[in-house]
Amino acid sequence: MQNDKEKGDPIISIKNLYKSFGDLKVLNGVNLDVYSGENVVVLGRSGTGKSVLIKIIIGLLQQDKGTVEVLGKEVSKLNQKELNDLRRKIGFSFQNSALYDSMTVRENLEFPLVRNVAGLTKAQVKEQVESVLDSVGLSQTINQVPSQLSGGQRKRIGIARTLILQPEIMLYDEPTAGLDPITCIEINELINEVKEKYKTTSIIITHDLTCARQTGDRVAMLLDGQFQQTGTFEEVFASKEERVKSFYDYNFIQ
Repeated sequence: MQNDKEKGDPIISIKNLYKSFGDLKVLNGVNLDVYSGENVVVLGRSGTGKSVLIKIIIGLLQQDKGTVEVLGKEVSKLNQKELNDLRRKIGFSFQNSALYDSMTVRENLEFPLVRNVAGLTKAQVKEQVESVLDSVGLSQTINQVPSQLSGGQRKRIGIARTLILQPEIMLYDEPTAGLDPITCIEINELINEVKEKYKTTSIIITHDLTCARQTGDRVAMLLDGQFQQTGTFEEVFASKEERVKSFYDYNFIQ
């Protein structure tokens, strides 16, 4: 495993991060560096602050204390234009895919491209839509609407719509939630393929241990508002920490 100097500067750097909602402490001193080309899984039970962390990274929530730097910029100090420019470099895969029901797959993919990239010809838009759709293995769905697709297909189209802007960073929020086991494996494989093909750096928010094991170069286990265990999947779950063991048992021994 590379040491930090060999990895270069982190793409995402989170230092001493705190966030509370009233009396509820959600993040309680979070530290994490994510390096170029890594898939880092943030693992934890529902309500442990995983999604709050993502929202702070993209500037949708403001932390109480601490810093978040993304691509060398401190997120909380950016003005709205600077924040919008940064967000164009970040792809966000929503838990519910967030497709427009009234649009075809083609139109769903064209929308962010036409909105964010000036001067493209119709031929260039067509080529990019077809290319990204092929990369998620769903070329045949181009004229369908979301209601005609399975949950796994909608998830893939949601990822395709994110990839069409060629982001440097991918943030996945519960990518396998609500999917059957076979489709979960397919989505996990797609996440790894995206990293290889598009050279993305990713944070994957999940409570699914199969997803964590399949996709994570490193795993960070969020407990009591802090990363109590960080390392490879095997390193994290070799821990004798009782809460880590019980989380593993809940997922794999039912």
